[in-house]
Amino acid sequence: MKKLFSRSLLAFLLFSNGLAAQEVVTRNGYTLTFESNYAELDPGLKQRLIETFFEVYPKLAEEYNPATAREVKFKVDTAYKGVAATSSGRVVFSSGWMQKHPEDIDVVTHEVMHIVQNYGRSTGPGWLTEGIADYARFKFGVDNARAKWALTPWKEGQNYTNSYRVTARFLNWLETNVHAGIVKKLDGIMRAHTYTAQTWETLTGKTLDELWTAYTQAK
Repeated sequence: MKKLFSRSLLAFLLFSNGLAAQEVVTRNGYTLTFESNYAELDPGLKQRLIETFFEVYPKLAEEYNPATAREVKFKVDTAYKGVAATSSGRVVFSSGWMQKHPEDIDVVTHEVMHIVQNYGRSTGPGWLTEGIADYARFKFGVDNARAKWALTPWKEGQNYTNSYRVTARFLNWLETNVHAGIVKKLDGIMRAHTYTAQTWETLTGKTLDELWTAYTQAK
């Protein structure tokens, strides 16, 4: 006789056997496999993570890299102690972070931008990689305000190499005041492995240090 299992029963059986519950969702040509070994994961939070993926990933793909992966994997992992990490089309989220910061939905936006970036063994600097990812979160995030997430305000002692939100704010200033579309161009250059120190001068007519000086003066 055929046995039918509800989704909740299946999840219980998987957890009780030490395995992670898994769900596969496909929409508009993109597939997300969602996995979790965190039994207490709030179903509402899980759904928001899924919805955020399907809202932002196609936009990021269209803007930066239409050839990006069509299949992505998420895992909420009790063993991971960071915030989130991405590798080879797979994002791992810390269950502890999700529990303490359930409003930080746009951690998804930052991490899936790394999938879109797909720089591999890029010749470009890591601070720029992370700065572009946080710029993407700033531009495409679905609810940064609720997470109380914003670009880091300017203060003395910062440098473009600080990465993440500091670099992202600098990039946003460049977009607004120097060269519209520079982030997209930098992203393409990083993916093509053609980044050099000359890149900034080629794009703007100024060196990176000259641009940073102008930014700090404008604040």
